[in-house]
This record gives sequence, structure tokens and C-alpha cells, in this order.
Amino acid sequence: MSHLTDLPPWAALLVCGLMLVGAATTLIGSLGLLRLPDFYARLHAPTIATSGGTILLCLASILCFAVLQSRWVFHEVLIIFFVTVTTPVTLMLLGQATLYRDRFEEQQGVPRKQKPAPGEE
Repeated sequence: MSHLTDLPPWAALLVCGLMLVGAATTLIGSLGLLRLPDFYARLHAPTIATSGGTILLCLASILCFAVLQSRWVFHEVLIIFFVTVTTPVTLMLLGQATLYRDRFEEQQGVPRKQKPAPGEE
């Protein structure tokens, strides 16, 4: 049995809007994996769009269950926190590891590490 029929119309519209925008944002970010040309470009757009979509979906869930149960649900807040904190860290680690590998293999088009000027060390 579903309790979603107890959701007021204003909340149902807001939840549906957040879910649709969040799902569309996540889909657009995922399609970026197919469209973007190289690894470095593929890191950027899907990471931002997928994180934003996940946050919007969690906000829709928070609103839905807060209205239905008359209390805040903190599981989604933890999900938002961990997605927001771990996604940039993962992006930086993947980007730096790939840049190191490309420099080690002397790939074309990879910026070289700058040598420090005398006296800057």
C-alpha cells in the first residue's frame, strides 16, 4: 500500500519537479561520457552534473518524507554531504593519476611540469 496519496498537491508537484530536474541533470551528465572527446573532459561534466542530480533527487526525497511523516529524514542529508565531499576528491585523484601516467608515458598534448625558478625552492 502506498502512502503517496496522502501527499498534498503542492508537495507532490514540488517533489515531482525536483525528481524530474534531478533525473534530467543526471542523464545529461551521464551522456557527457559519450560526447566528450578525452578523459580530462570526461572527468569534468559528468562529475558536476551527476552530483547536482543526486542532490536534487535527495532533496525531493527529503521533502516527500518530511511532509508524509512530519519529521526530517537525515539519511538523505548524509548522502548529500558525502556526495559533495567525496566527488571532488575522487575527481582530483583520478585527474592527477592520469596526468602523472600521461607525463610518464610522454603523451602528446600533456602539459609538462614546470621547473621551479632558482631561489623558489
